[in-house]
Parts: sequence; structure tokens; C-alpha cells
Amino acid sequence: MTTDVIALTERMPDAWSLVTGLMAGGPDTTVAVVGDGAVIQLCDERGRPLASVEAPMLVHTPGEVARLLGAEVDGPVWWTEVRAATAAEGADRLAGTIATRLATRLGGSVWPPGAAAPDGGSSPVPGVATASAPAAAQPAVDVLTDRVAAVIQDRPVVAMTAWLSDALRAAVAGGRALQIVTPAGTRLSLPTRTALGGLPNRWVVRDGAGGYFDGLSGAELRWRDGAFAPADGGAPALAFAEATARAEGAADRQLLLTFVTRHRPDRDLLLGDGLETAWRRLTGAPPAGWGTAEPAGLPWSREELTALARDRAPEPTWFVVVGGPGPRPAIATLRVTRTTGGVEEDVTLALGHPAGAAGADSAWEEALSGLPGLAEELGVRHGLVSLLAQWRRARGDLTVPGWLEGAPEPVAFAVGAAEVRALGGPDAMRRAQVAVGPAAFGPASRPGLYYPLADVGWDGFQRLMTHLHGLDRPGGQSR
Repeated sequence: MTTDVIALTERMPDAWSLVTGLMAGGPDTTVAVVGDGAVIQLCDERGRPLASVEAPMLVHTPGEVARLLGAEVDGPVWWTEVRAATAAEGADRLAGTIATRLATRLGGSVWPPGAAAPDGGSSPVPGVATASAPAAAQPAVDVLTDRVAAVIQDRPVVAMTAWLSDALRAAVAGGRALQIVTPAGTRLSLPTRTALGGLPNRWVVRDGAGGYFDGLSGAELRWRDGAFAPADGGAPALAFAEATARAEGAADRQLLLTFVTRHRPDRDLLLGDGLETAWRRLTGAPPAGWGTAEPAGLPWSREELTALARDRAPEPTWFVVVGGPGPRPAIATLRVTRTTGGVEEDVTLALGHPAGAAGADSAWEEALSGLPGLAEELGVRHGLVSLLAQWRRARGDLTVPGWLEGAPEPVAFAVGAAEVRALGGPDAMRRAQVAVGPAAFGPASRPGLYYPLADVGWDGFQRLMTHLHGLDRPGGQSR
């Protein structure tokens, strides 16, 4: 049984609804408010958490619930997470009863369906007690050591939810790694995969036979000295190798774009324009939703996104941007940062092309052939600094499985006009030893450059990067 239960309700949980749900613990439980009021905890008589209820979130974005939970929901829905304390026996039943009471009172359903209380939540769940003190102040953390904060998850897709994001920030602040532990078959959302950011953070997969492996590298893992670490030799685990072998030959494809744009910090600046431009060119529609965590429940609005980034400045702001349901899945992360050069937007955009979808091949060819025009529009209108386009054989739904997928291959690299000028001008940049010379875009007096890389691969890209890094910037500083 998962320790996470979610109430998906038609109406917003109000104070009385939450009180009704929290009474599921019986008269011996108490209530505490943590996380600056964002989390309500149901505790035993000694103050140890039994279940934590996150602040409700309204999800407007169509298809977002299905993307993360596999549950089809019509219209906007209120998403309320209830997390059971791992160390408390019976806490999973308590979390299910709390969520069931919310769904019964407000209309809706409980995820996963098996967690719903069979009596509709009418009976309390007495006698729930935790065997130990809470692992950490963050409700998401199940095991805390000097080295790691471990989070146990049993979901089809581990998303970068608000509480998981808080756990990651707390782990980093405490000098610890975040290690997410899941069963085999669980996948990561692309924002979660991006946020893990490599070692010492890990995705730890249970192989079902008492062993563990790294879901990204395949290395066999063992718990020792307060953390999951590679077993002696670091060889790929058998379960990972077998899963990889079964997945070979997958026909789905992904197109991956990473680009940076830079703007003057103008009062009238609206963020997200470059991302929306790329999204429209490659999918035919604008993004559907955005947020600072998953689910990305807010309808797409550059004005609201910009207002939030301004409120948080000069601190950087990280966003998740998603598309609606359809044959061309798309998801992006956007990081907005104030720098000495202005306001920078760092975008990672992934587009899925599932095999067998209607018009999949023609859509793929259209996306690839449109990259030069996209680079030019980003360069001329949106302050492009650089862009790297890649493709690979991988899941069309853009989730990350616990086996090895195809390695990405470079498609193109583009450099904006300001960066070309800073690197010595187009003539200096054209001297890079790549098979296909760059094409200029934009005004002839201040061109950007577009390098096709499909025929030269990573070797050609490396030669290009070596050349560009050796060019002198004004003032004698090399980049």
C-alpha cells in the first residue's frame, strides 16, 4: 500500500471538511500546523506525526491528473495529498480514511482507488501509533541520516510535487543528498529527473528480490553507512540489465531542446515568450499550464508567470510548463535568473513522438525541418544566447523509466547575435572544423549562426565547443 493518498475533489476543501477528515484519527490524536501553514499534521498523544495533509491545489490543466496518476478526471479538480507516516502502523488506513472523507463531503474520488475506506470513511481509525520520532521536519522524508534524506514513493510517476521540492531544498541546505526509493515499474517525470541533478542524489529502485539498483545508471546499490551506495565493482544490476534488454528497439522518439535567452530588465518585459514561440512552432498550440511544482495546475499565462518571478527577484524562480492531452506530449522546465547581463531564461523543452500515432512520421520531419526557422525567430525576437537540439529513442510520454534508454544524438547548435559578436564575430566562429559550415540568420550586420550537427554527431559538437571556448572575448578573457 502506498503511503501517499490523494483526494481529487470537485469543491475546495474548506476548514470544516479538513476538520472532518482529521477526526478520522479518533479522540486521542492532536493536530499541528507546520511548513508555514502549508501542512496540517495529525499526531499521536506524544506529538509524533501519523499523517500529513498538504494544502489543496486547484488543477485547471486538462490531462495533468492523467499524466501523473493515470486517472481520468473531467474538468478542474482540487488535489489534496495525504501522506502517511512510514513508521506508524495503520497510518496508510488513516490516510485513506482522511482522503475518503474529503471526497465524500466534497464530491470526487480517492487515488489510488484501493486506498479508499470501504465504509466511505464513516468510521475512525483508532490505535494508530508511530514507533519512532519523525525523521525530519519535512513530512516527505522517511529516513534521515547524516548523509541522505530518503523518500519512499509508490506511484506510477514520481512528480516534482511541492513537498518533494521542499524535501530537496531542505536536503541541500543540510548538506545531504536526496534519495528517492521506488518499486520497479515506477517512472520519474522529466522535472523530477532534472531536479535530481546527478550524484550524490539518487533514484533507488527495489528489484523485487531484496536488492536495489540505481534507476538512472543501473549500478547495484546497497545501504551502508547511512546511504545507498554502489556495491563493490559498481556493475549494473541484473534487474536493470534485463529491463533494458526488454526495452531495446523502442520506436518512440523524443526531441530535446535546451536554450537560453537574455533580456534587458525592462519594466514591460513579459517572460516565457521564447518558450511559447518554440512550443507553438513545434506542437501547433501554446502551452496549457504552468506552476512552480507538479501538477502544473495553472492555465498558461505569461503575465502571471512574470508577476511571480518579479515577486521572487532577485532570487531565481523555477517553473514547470506542460501541454494538454493529445498525440504530441510536451513538457518544459524554465528557470528565470537575474544576472549582470540582464534577465536570463534557461529552458529545457522535451517533445514526445509516440510511434504509431496518426501522422507521427510527418510531424517528426516537420519538427526537425523547422529548427532553423525556430533558431532565427528566437535570435531575432527573443534574445537567444544559445540553443542545442537533440533527439533520442525514448518513451513518447516523456517519463523516465528505470532502465537504459537510447542515448541522445545532436541535431543542431545555434548561437545568438550578441554571443557571436562577443566571441569575435562570424568569421572567427566559422573556422570551427565541422563538416557543415554554419548558416547565418538575422540581420547581416549582426548575424546569429546555426550549425547542423546531424551528420557529425558528438565528435563534431566537441570540436565546435573546443573552437568556441578558445575564442577571445573583449578584454582578453576566453570563455
